[in-house]
Amino acid sequence: MVPAKYKILAALAIVVVEKCEPCIRAYTKMAFKAGVTMEELLEFLNVAMTEGGCPGEEWSLKAYAVYKELQQGKEVKEEVCCKVEDV
Repeated sequence: MVPAKYKILAALAIVVVEKCEPCIRAYTKMAFKAGVTMEELLEFLNVAMTEGGCPGEEWSLKAYAVYKELQQGKEVKEEVCCKVEDV
């Protein structure tokens, strides 16, 4: 069985490529709460950048910024436009 945090990261990589900002915020917050490290996050964002090209980099940076906000203890509010359930 694949640990939940890796399923969340896979979903995050997909929504980065799909360019869904509310989902990026939601999945990044879920990843943070699941204990995903910065190194793990960056590995999956690198996959998103590889598959998403230049736009993938731009949208990956949005996820990175959200993660940094969470690390600083800031409240991150997300408006989920898609059905996001706990994985």
